[in-house]
Amino acid sequence: MHFKQIVSALLLFMLGIVCGGYLFSKTVPRSFLAFRSGHYRFYNKQEIAGLVTSAAILRAPFLISDVDLESDTCLAIRHPKPKARIHFVLFPKHDTKNITTLTPADSPYLLGCFALARELILREKLQAYRLYTNGPRFQEIAYLHFHLIAE
Repeated sequence: MHFKQIVSALLLFMLGIVCGGYLFSKTVPRSFLAFRSGHYRFYNKQEIAGLVTSAAILRAPFLISDVDLESDTCLAIRHPKPKARIHFVLFPKHDTKNITTLTPADSPYLLGCFALARELILREKLQAYRLYTNGPRFQEIAYLHFHLIAE
């Protein structure tokens, strides 16, 4: 390799480190390589999706398509594969994987999601609706989110 190529590769690598550090700096720390019961465990697809979702919501919400409603603490999108006529997904703007990882710092974000759900319910004039979250084994994305579903 030529000297310029090596320097260029190192600069790109460092740029990647800096950009990654910025994008993931507000995410909840997750162990990339966990040692449990005599074997290593790498990220699964739900955890990777959770990290990408976290980076997008916390650092680049303008990249998320179909944002229907947004506040300082929560954003709501229409589900890309709706299970009902009305199907919104609400994401708190604070990274947490699921209900079991909640801390007192998450309270304003959870309340913000309930307030946003209220706005959607009133706007859509919903009477028969469900608002729920899934546990870890039912999550496609390891990031706490709520589904608002109505017929």
